[in-house]
Amino acid sequence: MQRAGRHGRQPPEGGPMENGVGQEPGTPELPGPAAPRAPRARPRLVFHTQLAHGSPTGRIEGFTNVKELYAKIAEVFDISPTEILFCTLNTHKVDMQKLLGGQIGLEDFIFAHVRGETKEVEVTKTEDALGLTITDNGAGYAFIKRIKEGSIINRLQTVCVGDSIEAINDHTIVGCRHYEVARMLRELPRAQPFTLRLVQPKKAFDMIGQRTRTCKSPGEGRVASGKETLRLRTQGPPMLEEGPSPSEEEAAQRVDDLLESYMGIRDSELASTMVEVAKASPSVAQLAQGLDSVLGEFAFPQEFVAEVWAAVCHPKGDKE
Repeated sequence: MQRAGRHGRQPPEGGPMENGVGQEPGTPELPGPAAPRAPRARPRLVFHTQLAHGSPTGRIEGFTNVKELYAKIAEVFDISPTEILFCTLNTHKVDMQKLLGGQIGLEDFIFAHVRGETKEVEVTKTEDALGLTITDNGAGYAFIKRIKEGSIINRLQTVCVGDSIEAINDHTIVGCRHYEVARMLRELPRAQPFTLRLVQPKKAFDMIGQRTRTCKSPGEGRVASGKETLRLRTQGPPMLEEGPSPSEEEAAQRVDDLLESYMGIRDSELASTMVEVAKASPSVAQLAQGLDSVLGEFAFPQEFVAEVWAAVCHPKGDKE
């Protein structure tokens, strides 16, 4: 034992307790920094999942982004992650209003829709717009989110909402983002037939024969419980956040509508990101700079940026 005299002082016997523990009489008080506090344990987030066409219930945890989420689901059901086309929340149906995006409510049940039959469809582009709205699963598959009534595609009964677009004219598009696929389809020449290779999600018996609904509603694709959600990020750890406010949901919905009208895509997470950038931009020019730095690959036209800024910052000026 070291002598107390080496440290210059010794606490009196019967002195106060140190950190709630009484010291033995004559025990020196050693100098040094206080012991660091133990870090607060992060809550263990466990989600329940099933295959949409039917399976036992599995439990997943420990993912930080959509690709890792798919890998966890695939591990539970002993399938390849590439078999998963997309996921819906709280319904096994191909319901585009319930798509899993970048946010998951802590009480949400995840249904994974996997690859079913492959089909090829020949399309002749008689108009500039095919009537398709495209989205993607964040892991390499673009698929059809909406079919416009009366459009070219609507007249083809073999094409359904939820079908993944695997190839255009035998050119594979697996790995492309939804806006890239929309651009490819928009640039196809008119009056020249082309072929779409589609993969439909595997269906349960009660879903066979359904073409699915194509209508939309406010807050489409968003977690609208108002409770805490897990927000997945492309980079960095996931974050626990409160659900979006009604005003934020309405602004994101308006921007999502603009994305569909200008680009033929719908993406609630992209719309939410654009709302965040717009709220921090006092002018259209600064919004354009902000979007270019964050989302430069989209190359948004100036008139579109102006409409986004107006939709977020001056929504009362919009005419319904």
